[in-house]
Amino acid sequence: MAITTISSREFNQQASEAKRAANNGPVFITDRGRPAHVLMSFEEYQRLTKQRRNIADALAMPDSADIEFDPPPMRIEIQPADLA
Repeated sequence: MAITTISSREFNQQASEAKRAANNGPVFITDRGRPAHVLMSFEEYQRLTKQRRNIADALAMPDSADIEFDPPPMRIEIQPADLA
């Protein structure tokens, strides 16, 4: 994993290069020589935060047929109304 450090000015002028570098590792963006932000790929962000997709997002993705989804059976029972 490569770590890249660039200034805010460089980031503003070379955003495409910074995004490409983020595919290989984090990109530290500095303000006045001090780290202020980190740019990373979305896949790396998801890995770090262990985010889970909701079912709608998962089904909308390519290869959604490969996702195992076996919901438990649902029982709906009729309850008598409260007559207060």
